[in-house]
Amino acid sequence: MSAKMSRIAPVFPVRSVASALEHYRALGFQAQAYSEVAADGPIYGFIDRDGIEIHLTRVPDLDPLANTSAAYLYVDDADALRQRWASAGVLGRLTEAESTPYGLREFAHVDPDGNLLRVGSEIEGPPSRAFSTATGEVAGN
Repeated sequence: MSAKMSRIAPVFPVRSVASALEHYRALGFQAQAYSEVAADGPIYGFIDRDGIEIHLTRVPDLDPLANTSAAYLYVDDADALRQRWASAGVLGRLTEAESTPYGLREFAHVDPDGNLLRVGSEIEGPPSRAFSTATGEVAGN
């Protein structure tokens, strides 16, 4: 009997699901709250963009500086997406895009709750240098 996996959905902790949904809407995600609501707002939510889904769960006492939740998003154009996210004017941190020795163009966004989204797209053509994941060293040109 096969037990084929078909999707994955990281679950990010957030202090306020409603605030997080607004944050991700501004970044271009479809966002909706789960129907169960506490006195101070929704307890769970879903964000989706181009079939990529992330769940949000309410953790009122979350310390954003201690949060280690992260996801890596592979996209077709990291520079275009970074430009779109920069123009959204949302809170959090957004790094500059840079080319890596392992053939990806990458940037990162940390939301106000400390959740890290690393984003990358393949650079056209072969990488200019070889990168060893075993040693962390870059070799040759």
